Formats: sequence, structure tokens, C-alpha cells
Amino acid sequence: MVDPDTLAPNQSRSSEFDPQAIGVYVAVHGHFYQPPRENPYLDAIERQPGAEPYHDWNERIHYECYRPNAFARILSDRGEILGIVNNYEYLSFNVGPTLMNWLERYDREVYERILDGDRQSAKRLGKGNAIAQVYNHMIMPLANERDKLTQIRWGIADFRSRFHRDPEGMWLAETAVDYPTLETLVTEGIRFIILAPSQAERCRPIPNVDNPQPEWHEVGGSQIDPTRPYRCYLQPAIASTPDSLSTHHFSRRPLSKPQIPHPNAPYIDIFFYDGPISRDMGFSDVLSSAHHFAGRLGQAVRGDHRPAQLIAVATDGETFGHHKGGTEKCLAYSFTEEFPRRNWTVTNFAHYLSISSPTWEVELKPVTAWSCAHGVDRWQDDCGCAGGGGWHQKWRKPLRNALNWLRDRLILIYEEVGNKFFIDPWAARDEYIQVMRDRSEENVNRFFSKQTTHKLDATERVDALRLLEMQRHALLMFTSCGWFFEEISRPEGVQILRYAARAIELAVEVAGIHLETEFIQHLDLAPSNIDLFKTGAEVYRQQVMTNQISLDQVAAHYAISSLFTTFTPEAQVYCYKAHQIDYLMQRIGALSLAVGQVRLTSEITQENQVFVFAVFHLGGWDFHCCIQPFGGRRSYTMLKERLFTVLEEASAAGAILEMVRLFGDQSFSLKNLFAEERHRIMRLLSQETLTRLDQLYSQVYRDNYGVLMAFHRDELEVPVELQVAAEVALGHRCLTVMKSLEVEQGEGKLGLATVAELEAIATEASQLRIKLQILEVKQILERILWRSLAQLLEQENTATVNAEIDRIDRLINLGNRLSPGLSLDRLQDLYFQSLHSQIVPLCLGWLQRLTAPTLTAEQAEKATNTTTLVCIEPTTRWELSQIEKLLELGQKLSLDVHRWLQLLRNEN
Repeated sequence: MVDPDTLAPNQSRSSEFDPQAIGVYVAVHGHFYQPPRENPYLDAIERQPGAEPYHDWNERIHYECYRPNAFARILSDRGEILGIVNNYEYLSFNVGPTLMNWLERYDREVYERILDGDRQSAKRLGKGNAIAQVYNHMIMPLANERDKLTQIRWGIADFRSRFHRDPEGMWLAETAVDYPTLETLVTEGIRFIILAPSQAERCRPIPNVDNPQPEWHEVGGSQIDPTRPYRCYLQPAIASTPDSLSTHHFSRRPLSKPQIPHPNAPYIDIFFYDGPISRDMGFSDVLSSAHHFAGRLGQAVRGDHRPAQLIAVATDGETFGHHKGGTEKCLAYSFTEEFPRRNWTVTNFAHYLSISSPTWEVELKPVTAWSCAHGVDRWQDDCGCAGGGGWHQKWRKPLRNALNWLRDRLILIYEEVGNKFFIDPWAARDEYIQVMRDRSEENVNRFFSKQTTHKLDATERVDALRLLEMQRHALLMFTSCGWFFEEISRPEGVQILRYAARAIELAVEVAGIHLETEFIQHLDLAPSNIDLFKTGAEVYRQQVMTNQISLDQVAAHYAISSLFTTFTPEAQVYCYKAHQIDYLMQRIGALSLAVGQVRLTSEITQENQVFVFAVFHLGGWDFHCCIQPFGGRRSYTMLKERLFTVLEEASAAGAILEMVRLFGDQSFSLKNLFAEERHRIMRLLSQETLTRLDQLYSQVYRDNYGVLMAFHRDELEVPVELQVAAEVALGHRCLTVMKSLEVEQGEGKLGLATVAELEAIATEASQLRIKLQILEVKQILERILWRSLAQLLEQENTATVNAEIDRIDRLINLGNRLSPGLSLDRLQDLYFQSLHSQIVPLCLGWLQRLTAPTLTAEQAEKATNTTTLVCIEPTTRWELSQIEKLLELGQKLSLDVHRWLQLLRNEN
């Protein structure tokens, strides 16, 4: 078992001691990726019911995979935390740019751990773990030349903006590859890629003076040796042009006379992962323990006495935690303990190339991918590769054809209109990634100053950005996930059609060209497996067209929300800035009327418009909202005066008729709000009813408490009506008091009386055998606990330390009683981060004071068998009892601190 004081991850070798490879090297690659799920109009992911209890699938997978790998636990035999490892420091990995965008917004801490993992691996090995990815997971062999180039350039630029270095490697979506893709990669400076063993056709030692004509070895059946890197020259003997009907047929050209490669011949280096082990990682129990994992990897070690060999495996990164729960712990222990114990070096592909240049060359099959046995037909044909369900995929080719047709039509528009604005429209598209990463006014100005033929006025800027957005969506609509599964109407297929719809809409706005009708005709050739839709055309009509959003709808959303939200003069509505110019609301009885002016500006295209709105709430769920462009100050003033005059008559019918007269027939209601806000308002509107019900249930509970206890004493079945009343009443009380506790903490006066009240509620619930598993209670308590521990660790006034630790201890106990699923992960992370920097130095200070006041830091370190610890002067204001109490809290949080407790108690 690990020495509990040696908590820092270790490595057996460093690159500065590895001028050339010697021994066994292990590279475990994780392809971390989620398809873009953002609403194309809002630039935000909307709630996805299938991901419950989380908001959406990104969030769910984040808490199951991305965060656990940033803080992976190494546990003792007692289940206590010995160490917390950043697996990104040891994994070779790529994180898709669209996923990195989401992580950067959603969980900055994990985002920074990923970046730091790359930095730390570069310090250890001289080369960072991270490699780039083609931008939005497009199947590269099916892309045209320009799209290939943009996908690679965007992927490189996105990587560079985050990791502050150039990528040496790039992950290809589905490892789909052909020789034109390799040529583009080499042109853009990519040094290596990772492929499946099934993608190699043949290999041989690289010809040299001593062996100018080495024999080719046929390895088309996945027989290639994955323990070495290969060099792939870009003029192979295998034809790179596939059969016109299918991508999995290929022909061999007659071989020319073998030649020694010219020193300047273009090439790319390729690593082939170990197929059987990689499959086992995803589909067997190989990751059940570090010992088991290392044992399986060890089976791949060749006994041919070569000086060095690489064991390389690759799988979807989501395997580590999402598909296989808890396996991030297996990785952490493998990287820091099991592999070094076997004298294996954890490496990455760039590092291995730097110490072991390829001595073999490889030729690839013409067009292949890791998840299709038929070339890349999974993304263009009814090849039989699918996720299950027994359905056909006859829709794939018509869908591909429809999007190819749309792409080509959009190219014509882009070039014709783009030449009015841009020096080189395609260079501008490639550089647009800089704007996508930073949409600040200053950065957009910088982009236009470099890319445009002249200084654009405001209208031209909007049209130029619309053009670029049209092209961005034209790329997003080719995201591979749209074809991967068995049915066109799945969310992935609908999502790429939403991108197509947005591109079509932008084409209308910027060029007045309408493509939707013909596009739908193409989709009508794509048969669905579901009778409700019949074809892709109906999928588009029902699932895409009904969810399109206009600027009018954004204004209506703002207007209706204003009845329930006090907007500041500058507000944010998703990717729109809302500047409130004027606003007035009046209520008469149950009737409410708001009239105002708002300027909406898109942060994406900078399109802006001033709207006049009137929203009339008749009470309950009944809203009537009207929108129109601002037509001048005088007409607005008259409109506002007229509407409030009608309101004073308290006639709902009269007010609505007047709104129709002033605004026209079009109106918006609650159902037109964006889903998140609609749900919030629905909850608010329901609150009055729920409050009355809570009061009723609470009264029933109070009146019948004695009866309930009597039933439980005599072990009789409690009438369901009384049991429900008790659950509702106690649940409501619990949530109300927990919210009060969080408010108290925010005000700096977290009171024990409120904690005691929550403990009393927990006792009542226990006596009545009620489980108060309320998600919001759990989330609030976890926030309170984290803030409490953070404040404790930053505490300068040690007089209150004991009371604060006692309060945290009580809150943890309370959480275990109220919410058995209480998560202590973030508390553990926080405590562990402070262990070396604060807590252990406190212990060392007291050990010095207790044993020998003149003991040096070196002697203290030796005496306590610790490493890499900085001793502090023994003048700490913390009392010994307080330090012991803090360590006991660590035990409560399941951290292995017993050695320090034992040392302090023995010396005391």
C-alpha cells in the first residue's frame, strides 16, 4: 500500500534522463468529446429531460467523467483518500473544442485542471499530453478541400488559444482518414495522428542504404505491431481514390521500383493503438482495478529484447467514469503507483516520438474509420453499422446529399457577397475562429481591420458577421453524430438540421436567397424509421422549423419576463444584450400591464433593433404580449398613454382589443418563452397554489401528529393521506429553513438555532420513517458546507476555530440524515488542497515545539517520514487541540490523516 505521506504523484523517469527510449512506455489516450448541443439561436444548451437529475447531457457526463478525472481519488484499504490525482497530467488526451467551450463556461476549475495537466506533463516529459482535434468532429474524407482546411485550422487555433503552444498531434473524428486529409494535416504542421490497427494496409522497415528494398508486410487484418510508431509517406502505392459507390473498396496500383525515401519527402507519423486492449477497456472489466489493468497491458509487452517499446491504448474518454463508473480511480492508481512499480514510464505520443523516431513506414487503406467496417459509409450510406434497434439507415445518403447540396449553394452566396467585404473570403473564414473565441468589440474590430477590403459601416459589419456565421453553421451541420446512430429523428440528427436551418436563414438575411423549400425536397428522399415522420422533411418541419427563433421572440421573451424579473438597464438574454430604454408597469387587481422600449443586440452578429412592447397579464397562465419595431417617440408616447388609460377601466377585453388595434393581430403568450424561463415562470405562477397546499398539509400534519405517532408505535400501516401530509409538510419546512440558513451564511451570521431546527426536522422525519430526499436541500447544504470549510481554512482569528469545526461536523451529520446522497467531493478536494500547504505545516510546527524547539525542518521531515513538506516556525497561533480537531474533520471527510493524529497524540 502507498505510504500515506507520499501523496504527490510520482513518475519513474523524466525526459531529461531519456535521450533515447529504453524500457516499456505506456500511453493511455482518452478522446474526450461531446457533440455541440447549443441552440443555434441562443448559444446555450437547453434542458434535456433524458439527462435528469442534471440539466443536460454535458452536465451529467461532466459530473460522471470530466470532473472525477480532474480530482481522481487514490484510496487506502479503509476507503480513505490517500491522494487526489489530476489524471489529465498522465493521460494522453484530446478534448473537443466545442466541449472545451462548454467547460470554460460551466466549470472553470475543471477547465484549468485540464490545462494544468498539459503543463505538468510538459514539465515532466518535455512534451505536453494534449493534442488537438478537428474542430467540430467532421468526417474528414467526406469533406471538401476547403472544409478540411478550416476544420484543421480552427482546431489548431482553438488549441493554441487554450494551451499556449502549437499542437504536434491531431485527433481525427472517428479516426476517419484518407490521403488527402493526411496531406492537409502535414501542410498545416501536424506531426502525428492516432489510428486503429485495422486502418493499416501494409508496413515495412524504412529503406536505407544498407537495406534499400525491405519486404512489405501485409497487415490489413489488424496485424500491425502497435508497439512502435510508423512513418507514412504521402505518395503510397495504394490508390487513394475509392470506388464511386462505396468507400470500403480499394485497388492497388502496380508497385513502382522501391526507392529510399527522399530526405524531404512529405510524411506524417502514425501511432496505432492496441485494438484488443482498447476494446477490453470499453467492453470488459479490464478497468476494474489497477492491478487488472496493468496485467492486461503487460500481456502486450513483446519479449523480443528490443531496447524500448510502447504500449498504446485509446478509447472514448467518457469511458473513464461515464460509461464505466469509478474507473478514474483505476487510472489514477495505475499512473502513480502500479505502472512505476513495474518500471513502466507513463508517456504521451509527442514525447515518445522525441525519443524514438520511426524506423518503419506504413501505408494505409484508402478511406477508413475506427467505428465502421465499411470505410466511412456509416456517415453516408445504409451500411448496417448503427447503434442498434434493428432499423434501416436508408436515410443517411439522402441526408448527406441534402447537406452537400446546401453547402455548395451556400458557397456561391458566400463567395459572391463575401467578396464585397473580405480581401479573401476563405482566409477570413479560417481566421473567424479568433472571433469565435473572443467576441469582444475590440477583438472583432481587430479581425475586421485585418480581413476587410475597406472600413465597414454598421450594416456591412452585421452582414459580414452573418456571412461568417452562415459558414460556421454550414460546418456544424456536418458534425459526425448526425449520422452515427440508427434514426434521422434522434436528437443528434435533429441538431445538425437545426444548424442547417440557421445557415439557410442567414442566407436569406444576407443575400435574400431562399433555399429552404428545395432543401426540404431533398430531405423528403430520406426515409425515417418512424411512421410519425415518414421522411426527413417531416422531421425538419416538426422538430426544426417549430423551434426557430426570431428577434421578435427574443423581445417577447424579455417583455413577459419583465413582469417577474426586475431587469437592470443593461441585461443579458442568452446571447443578446438588452438595453432598457423605457419601462412602466402598473397593476389593477389581478391585472398587470407593462409597456416599454428595449434595444436588443446580438453578441454573435451585432444585429440590433429597438422594439416597443406591451405585455398584459390577466392573472394565472393568461398572457397577451405584442411587439413592434420602434416607430418614433411621439407614436410610442401616445401608445403608452392609450394602453394605461384603458387599463384604468379594468376591462381585460378592452385592453386586449386596444393592443390588437395598436399592434396588429400577432401576439405572444407564455408558450412562446424560451423553455428555461417559461419553466421558471410556471413555477412562480404555481407558487401561490403550492403555498396554500403547503399550509393545508401542514395543518393536517399538526392536527394529526399524535395519530401518526400512534400508528407507528403500534406498527400499523399509516393511512396514505396522513403520510403524504407529513411528507409535504416536513419537506416544505426543511427547504424553507435550509434556504434561511444559506441566507444567514451570506450575511455572515450562520446561526446554531437554525441548524438545531433542521436537526429537529430530521428527527421528526426519522420517527415517522419519512425520507426527505429533496434535491434542492442537498444542493444548498453542499454549498453551505463548502463555504464553511473555505472560511475555516482562511481563518486568521483562531478563537472561533473549534466552534466552526463543530458546526461543519454538525452540518455533515445533518446532511447524512436529510440526504443520504450528500456529496462531499468538493469538500474533500478543498481539504486535500490545504493538506500540504496549511495543515501538515501546522502539524510539523507543533511536533517541533513538542519534541525539540531547535529541531530543523530537515530533522522534522526525517522524523515524520515525509517528503516535499515545508516546515513552518513553531509560533503558530493554532492550539494543539485545534489542529487535532481539524485532523478529525479530515477523517470525517474520509481523508487519510490518521498518521498525523497519531504523531501529535503520541508526542502530547
